Amino acid sequence: MDEFLLIFRHQDGGKLVSPEQMQIWMQQTMDWLGGIAAQNKLVSNGMGLSFDDSRVVRPNNIVTNGPYTETKEAIGGFVVVRAESADEAAEMAKGSPVLQGPDNSIEVRKVARH
Repeated sequence: MDEFLLIFRHQDGGKLVSPEQMQIWMQQTMDWLGGIAAQNKLVSNGMGLSFDDSRVVRPNNIVTNGPYTETKEAIGGFVVVRAESADEAAEMAKGSPVLQGPDNSIEVRKVARH
């Protein structure tokens, strides 16, 4: 079995939601991850990513503050799962609450071991 990174992309950037909405979404996320863990296919529950105190490093030693929540698309977090194929990992991703946002997406990438 291989490992796949599921990268959560939010088209609404860092749009704020109510505490109640956040609590519901977090419970849905924990339930979804629990289902993957029950199959022994959750490698790492990853982490959400904050916009606080972040930097973007570019060529020629250029470092800027950001990325900012005002951007159109933001990476909200990631998890690592174990699957037989990218198709199987994509099937797991289909259950993520991230996809409740109409323009959100989940990128599935095989982890390369060198």
